[in-house]
Amino acid sequence: MLQNPWGIAIVVIGLLMFLGGLTKSEFVVYRVFAARTRLIWGDNVHTFYIAVGLIVAVFGVLVAIGFIGK
Repeated sequence: MLQNPWGIAIVVIGLLMFLGGLTKSEFVVYRVFAARTRLIWGDNVHTFYIAVGLIVAVFGVLVAIGFIGK
């Protein structure tokens, strides 16, 4: 069913973005991304990462099952 390992990698990245935004993570990589994003989104940076993480994860699932990228 899962035909593309890149799709799985995209899902993992999306879930990490989602969890980072949800928990307001202090992980170094997330803090760097959040600091850059805060310039545009202000205090809504964590909400942005929650939404984008879900979108990226759904895209990754579509790639992994072969719906996108065939």
